[in-house]
Amino acid sequence: MMHPVQGWQKTMAWVGAFLRIEEKRLNRIMAISVPIIGGMLSQSVINLVDAAMVGRLGDAALAGVGIGSYATFITVSVVMGLSAGVQAMVARRQGAGQFDQIGEPLIAGLQLAALIGLPLTLAVYIATPWIIPLFNRDQAVIDIAAPYFEWRTLATIAVGMNFVFRGFWNGISEGKKYLYILLLMHLVNIIVSWVLIFGIGGWQGFGAVGSGMGTTIALFFGCGMNFWLTFHRHRERFRLYGVSAETMRNIVRLTIPNSTQQTLFALGNGVLFWIIGQVGTQEQAIGHILISLMLLMILPAVGLGMAATSLVGHSLGRDARDDAYRWGWEVTRVAMLIMAIAGLPLWLFPDYVLRIFTPHPELIALGEWPLRITGLNITLEVTAMVLTQALLGAGASKQVMVINLLMQWCVLLPLAFLVGPVAGFGLLGIWLLQGIQRITLSAIYGAIWRQQHWGRISF
Repeated sequence: MMHPVQGWQKTMAWVGAFLRIEEKRLNRIMAISVPIIGGMLSQSVINLVDAAMVGRLGDAALAGVGIGSYATFITVSVVMGLSAGVQAMVARRQGAGQFDQIGEPLIAGLQLAALIGLPLTLAVYIATPWIIPLFNRDQAVIDIAAPYFEWRTLATIAVGMNFVFRGFWNGISEGKKYLYILLLMHLVNIIVSWVLIFGIGGWQGFGAVGSGMGTTIALFFGCGMNFWLTFHRHRERFRLYGVSAETMRNIVRLTIPNSTQQTLFALGNGVLFWIIGQVGTQEQAIGHILISLMLLMILPAVGLGMAATSLVGHSLGRDARDDAYRWGWEVTRVAMLIMAIAGLPLWLFPDYVLRIFTPHPELIALGEWPLRITGLNITLEVTAMVLTQALLGAGASKQVMVINLLMQWCVLLPLAFLVGPVAGFGLLGIWLLQGIQRITLSAIYGAIWRQQHWGRISF
C-alpha cells in the first residue's frame, strides 16, 4: 500500500508534468497557497454558515441576512485593502533579506485598522436606518436586516485587524498560523450562532438576528487569538518599535487604491444584489446564496493569487523580474486546473448543492442554471483573479483599481440593470452577463502581465 507522502509526491510529479511546472516550484506554490486558501474561507464561510442556518426560517429571513451581509461587506471593504498593502511590503522585505524589518508593516497596518475602524463603525451604525432600506423596502425584510447589520458593524475593527494579520503571515509564507485561528473562529461562529438563532432548552433564541450576534462574537475571538499568537506565542520574532514615516506612507500608498477598489467592488455587489431584487424577492433570496457560493468557489483562485503576491514580491525583492513573471503564469495554470475540478459539482449537480442552503423547490429551480453557468465559466475566470493579486504584489495597485472599477461600474452594472429588470431576462440573464465580464477581465490581465511594465515599480 502506497504511503500518503509517496502518493502526494507522485501526484505533484504528475500535475507538474501536465502543467509544465518544475516539481520544486509546484511544491512551493502549494506550500504557500494551501494555508492561504484555507484562510480565505473567512468572509464567505461566515456568510454561508449564516445562510445555511437562517435559510430554515423562510424567504424574508434569508433575504434580510443577505442584505445585512452585503451591507457589511461594503463597510469592512474599507479596511480590507490593508491586507494587500501589508503583504506586499512584508514579502518585498522578506525577499530582500531584511528580516529585522518585517514586523514594522504589521504594526503600521494595525494602527491604521484602529484609526479607520473606530470612526467607521460609529458612522455606519448611526446610518443603519437609512442604509438598509436602499436594498429592499419590504418591512419584514428590513426588520431582520437592520439589527443584523448593526451587530455585524460592531466587528469592523476586528475584521480590519484580522486582515492585517493575514497579510503579515502570508507575506512571510507562513499562512498556516493564520489558518489555525480561522478554523477556531469558524467553529465558535457555528456553535454560538446556532444557539443564538434557535435557542437552547426552553429559550427560543433571537431568530435570524442571532446569526449577526454570533458572527461578531467569533470575529472578536479571532482577533484576540491573532494578537496572542503574534505578540505572545511568537514574540521573539518581533522587535516592537515605532513605525517610520516612510513605512506608513508606503502602506497608505499601497492600501488606498486597493481599499478603494474593494469598497467599490463590495458596493457594486450590493448594487448587483439590489438589481436582482428588482426582478423579485425570491430572486433576491436565491441571489444571496448564489453570490455567497460564487465568492466561496473563487477562494482557491484568490488564495493562489495571494500566494503569487508573495512569490512575486520575494522575486522582485531579489530583483529577479523574469522569475516573478514566471511565477504569475505558473500559479495561473495551477488555479485553472483546480477550478476546473472544483466547478464540476456546480454544473453537474446544481440542485443538490442548492438543497444544502434552502429546502424550497421554487428557489432551487431559480438557482439551477445560474449555478451551472458559474461552474462552467469559473475555469476561464481565474486568470484575472490570480494576476490581480500578482500585480498587487508588484505594487501596481492603482492600475488594478482602475481596470476593475471600469469593468464593474461602467460595463457590468449598467448592462445588468438593462438585461435583468428592464429587458426581462431576469436572474439568468444577469448571471450570463457577469460570466462574460469576468472572462473579459482575464484577457485584459493576461495582456498586462505579458507586457511586464509592473516589474519597474519600486517601494
